Amino acid sequence: MAFIDEATVSVSSGKGGDGVVRWIHLKGKEKGGPGGGDGGRGGDIILEAVRDLGALAHYRFEKSFYAEAGGDGKNDLKSGKNGASITLKVPVGTVAHVAETGKTVELTKEGEQILLCKGGTGGKGNARFRSSTNQNPTEFTAGTQAESGTVTFTLKIIADAGLVGLPNAGKSSLLNALTRAKSRVGAYPFTTLEPALGDFYGYILADIPGLIEGASSGKGLGIKFLKHIERTGIILHLVSAEQEDPFATYKEVRNELESFGHELSEKREVLVLSKVDLISVAECEAKKTSLEKKTGKDVLTVSVEDPDALKVFSDTLAKLLA
Repeated sequence: MAFIDEATVSVSSGKGGDGVVRWIHLKGKEKGGPGGGDGGRGGDIILEAVRDLGALAHYRFEKSFYAEAGGDGKNDLKSGKNGASITLKVPVGTVAHVAETGKTVELTKEGEQILLCKGGTGGKGNARFRSSTNQNPTEFTAGTQAESGTVTFTLKIIADAGLVGLPNAGKSSLLNALTRAKSRVGAYPFTTLEPALGDFYGYILADIPGLIEGASSGKGLGIKFLKHIERTGIILHLVSAEQEDPFATYKEVRNELESFGHELSEKREVLVLSKVDLISVAECEAKKTSLEKKTGKDVLTVSVEDPDALKVFSDTLAKLLA
């Protein structure tokens, strides 16, 4: 199923059923008192978080969801039937925004349910209005109206660590090597057109598609993917050892994170010099030392082509996540 990270649908809860005016019929009497029942309550629109990143794809073609209205009251003090609710399943990490009311809710845990649109309350039948001074009331109330609106679902991936960097920094290859994921790899910019996830000893790693200069202002596809880093616990910032000036490359991506805001620049960051197999040991050490001096951060090195180096990196990452 295709990965969809945004979807817009129309929803409406059910209207409450109307109360009714009815009379209890007794043998030999025209009417034996008020017997109109209450209306049933309308069905709700409920959101449920599921661990399925493809869940929003269900809303590519089906765009309208209407919960059942409550039934009107009945004779003999019987209430109308309650309307059936509708549960819409969305991925963990989804933000739902109702355009008409401005209501915004977030679902961050598997199995979490949130009431998005409440069903209408059933009206009162005439039996509710009987009193010592009004033995045969003809009053009743209508059920309250449904809640409705246009809802936009936006998925913000929740991951323990997100891999970021310029295109061709080696993120997809590293994710594949660490988690046996199936992120596509190729020698061209924006190889990864959608975030790919992998399981790393129970931790979720996300390969965030390559950023380019101007991404935070909407250039290219960058801003579409920056939002996925918002809920990432740790940023693994990959800089390819092939770069002539690794620090300039590092700053380019950092500038995009800082420009986007949303506290991205304040997240814990692990700086990784990738593809070190493509340069000499001396050059690797020089670039690593230079990066550490200019950034004030410890720098890890990794190569997916060197099993020993990959094992050392994997063990270090496991400790960091723990």
